[in-house]
Amino acid sequence: MKLSYIIAITALALAACNKKQDVPSPSFGVTAVKNNGSAPASFAPGDTVNFKFSGNPNVITFYSGEVGKRYQYINRTQAAGTAQLQFTSQLANGTQAGSLSLLVSTDFKGVALKTLAGVLVRDTATTNANIASATWTDITSRATIPTNTTATSSGLIDLSDLAKQGKPVYFAFKYNGASGTIQNKWTITNFAINNVLSDATTYTIANLNSPAKPLSNYGVASYSPGWAVSYDPAKNANNYAWVYTDGTSLVITGATTAATASAEAWAISGPVDLTKVTPDAGVAIKSEIATLGSYTYSYTQAGSYNAVFVATNATADDSKTTVQQVAVTVK
Repeated sequence: MKLSYIIAITALALAACNKKQDVPSPSFGVTAVKNNGSAPASFAPGDTVNFKFSGNPNVITFYSGEVGKRYQYINRTQAAGTAQLQFTSQLANGTQAGSLSLLVSTDFKGVALKTLAGVLVRDTATTNANIASATWTDITSRATIPTNTTATSSGLIDLSDLAKQGKPVYFAFKYNGASGTIQNKWTITNFAINNVLSDATTYTIANLNSPAKPLSNYGVASYSPGWAVSYDPAKNANNYAWVYTDGTSLVITGATTAATASAEAWAISGPVDLTKVTPDAGVAIKSEIATLGSYTYSYTQAGSYNAVFVATNATADDSKTTVQQVAVTVK
């Protein structure tokens, strides 16, 4: 009898533990009024929009409808636009022509790594072999490259013909220093690849950042492909290499007196997805422990905005969401 009682109690306890906690759908509504409480036809730039709430969900997330804060784009990571490259280059030393090339590849196998004494390091020989075996297309003619010592913008380089969804590309600066002469010094700055959409929004998808440093578009961080520099000693006896300074520049200096050997060196960025965009994001305005009856916001630019509030009730087992949209006209 006692054993049967214990078994029954245990079974009830287990059933209680295994039962998921019911989550009610959020009861939630939103209206927009002027700060004085009147219902407007529209707001002026700089006016305070007072969003009045009904209900008390656990969490509320707000999307203003402005660029970078649009609810319909929270899961968008790619979009067809116009991919553009721009950089500044500066020449010093020597008079050799054609020592700097801008190249792209879609089949470069990337920088190779290996484990040495338990540490992951660059596999330089394999990386150089990958560079040599890749198909590189020379697009130097698309850029303005200086022939004197004046720092010169490349101009906007249209990369639309290279932009294919799911097909990333690698960009490279290739240095060729000829023997028998003073070799050029090159400095590359202000490098940026942007995806410009038809609504004029611009997303920076690569620059001179390292792979570990994020880019930020409209307040949302994403990571840059970063840069790798390499040379094959068989083609560069004096080991002249690109010097990469995170976020700032690429610099290479060849022989400053008549060179006794030629020099080849590479600086490569990628892989770069030319259709990449940064997802839009909202801001959490209410946590579970807070009570919030209203929220104020000010739009500084004229336009029509779809303000979206996402209300969520959640437990460890489940969550339910209600989405409320409010049209806001600012003029």
